[in-house]
Amino acid sequence: MGRNIVIAGAGDMGYHLAEQLSYDNKDIILIDTDREVLDYVSSKLDVLTVQGDASSFEVLQRANVDNASMLLAVTTSEKTNIVTAVLAKQLGAKRVMARVRNHSYLGEENIKYFENIGIDNLISPTMLCSREIFNMIENSSFTEVFDFGGGKLNIVGITLDKSNSLVDQRIMDTKSDPIFEDIRIIAILRDQKTIIPRGSTIIRNNDHVFFISNKKNTESILELLGQKKVAIKNVMIIGGDDMALNTALKLEDRFRVTLVNKDKERCKWLAEHLKNTLVITGDYKNIELLMEEGLEQMDAFLALTESSETNIITSLSAKNHGVYKTIAHVDTREYIHISHSIGVDSLINKKLVAANEISRYLKKGTVEAVSGIYGVDAEFIQYSVCKNNRLTKYPLKELHFPDTAIVAGVIRGEEVIIPDGDFMLNINDKAIVLALPQARTALEKLFH
Repeated sequence: MGRNIVIAGAGDMGYHLAEQLSYDNKDIILIDTDREVLDYVSSKLDVLTVQGDASSFEVLQRANVDNASMLLAVTTSEKTNIVTAVLAKQLGAKRVMARVRNHSYLGEENIKYFENIGIDNLISPTMLCSREIFNMIENSSFTEVFDFGGGKLNIVGITLDKSNSLVDQRIMDTKSDPIFEDIRIIAILRDQKTIIPRGSTIIRNNDHVFFISNKKNTESILELLGQKKVAIKNVMIIGGDDMALNTALKLEDRFRVTLVNKDKERCKWLAEHLKNTLVITGDYKNIELLMEEGLEQMDAFLALTESSETNIITSLSAKNHGVYKTIAHVDTREYIHISHSIGVDSLINKKLVAANEISRYLKKGTVEAVSGIYGVDAEFIQYSVCKNNRLTKYPLKELHFPDTAIVAGVIRGEEVIIPDGDFMLNINDKAIVLALPQARTALEKLFH
């Protein structure tokens, strides 16, 4: 079977995927019409490039698509992606995925038509982002929320400040608090480095800490941090493209949503497509206008315009005006690293969300879900244990797990377990592992 993966489209999303996959030592062939873009990517990553239109036979053949284990069509043109995926499948690619914009394609009743013509998966970055924003608003006290096993197990991230009782404690000293029976600290982000904590690790002011717990104990984390859960009722969204529309659609039945966009015609169109959202025409860069429209009464502010700068700046202004939860859509990689430190609560990045979704399909072995963390090179991977081998014969501490990985939680049927070193895995367990890139190969061997 071919090991190579063909990616059509070398824009941000294609680049991000190529970078992710190059950690896994896969042979990657990147197709794009723009020679300059390809030169830039090949100067940074170890990939082969083919210049040309991915939806042409000749270009796909030059990219050896007949020998590909997978083709990912992620250009900015939906039509190119669909045609490319269909042709690649006919030419022999084992599995094909296409990035689409049109959300009706993703309806349960329509997906089968795409399967019939050979497309294995459709992926819509905006749909995935709206889903993630909804999660963040539901769990607004945290900057990130990942759920596994259909919500049985949660991983949440939050930044700690000096006033917090955990700051300056060693992890092993926190164990005396009974709360820590059901929750655990599994990762710390400090100065853009990911630390997988050991007993002797000291928690510092401004650490961004990730906790794991079962669903019902997520509340205990807030209690531990001395924070109250805030119920979100009023949400303001700025922007007017697909992502703003989708997010409003997802939120409008649960929350009072106001959407501000500067284009009059687009506002008319949005008002027709949204049932319970108040659509306002106005310049969202103008904070006075946002205040007239009730910014100070808002519990959440979502900056989803095309400009990362506008999104960051308006989110910071909203924060200054007392809005509890701000989420900014940030497209540029550089900003992802700084945003936690400048005070934007949560970030969303379309390409990263989509790349996480895709890398789930690409992991070898028995992977069921992957979640990357913004600005962090670690990811959470959910493996299922599907045969009796070393994994089920020895306790975790004797399995020689790489130092750069940790078994954060285990789902066993309906039960959720936060394991210690003496814990033994059973067949059919789902193990959620936090891993840095260098641990991937060792983990694939362990769980394969």
